[in-house]
Amino acid sequence: MDIQEILSKCDHTLLKQTAVWEDIRQLCEEGLEYKVASVCISPCFVAQSSEYLEGRLPVCTVIGFPNGVCNTAVKRFETAEAIADGADEIDMVANIGWIKAGLYHQVMQEIQEVRKICGSRTLKVIMEACLLTEEEKIQMCRVVSDSGADFIKTSTGFSTGGATKEDVALLKANVEPHLHIKAAGGIATLEDAAEFIRLGADRLGTSRIVKLAKALKESGGSGNA
Repeated sequence: MDIQEILSKCDHTLLKQTAVWEDIRQLCEEGLEYKVASVCISPCFVAQSSEYLEGRLPVCTVIGFPNGVCNTAVKRFETAEAIADGADEIDMVANIGWIKAGLYHQVMQEIQEVRKICGSRTLKVIMEACLLTEEEKIQMCRVVSDSGADFIKTSTGFSTGGATKEDVALLKANVEPHLHIKAAGGIATLEDAAEFIRLGADRLGTSRIVKLAKALKESGGSGNA
């Protein structure tokens, strides 16, 4: 798989608590240079990034991050603020406790509330697969498919594990055809990225793929995976 095909599906991500504006500005520059799908950043940087990018690259941000346990009203407010600041895409964390308790109707309602705020903007729902059983993952495929969201996302990257090939294959087998899949967390190599895409991931949340592309460019490598 050509490296540019991989890059075009990457949400170039920096969500570290220690990030400062200069780090985010560099992320934006790398995103432009390597033609990624978006930059994914913390809400506090959305306004500055949106102004800096001037529409040249979508800005993605996270809601209810990383634990998903804030009230629905807080998620609605966070989403509205992010959109007012210029966010083009929203990655919201589902309430994991509700999933574990089988409260799928409440999970669905919360996603739908955030969907209303998003309007036509892309909405991705993070289910934190490493904390769920296989049956809970399958149930979330149904919930997110029916919720009006655009993507189901494997992970925040801040819990006990990130995306796995088994999870992406499971999601692909159980979501409705209109729902896209985002694999995130722990995608370390171009080969892994390519395999996630082959298994059905439409987006990759990663901080490493651009770094690998940059290293390949400097070394004169072919960039196929």
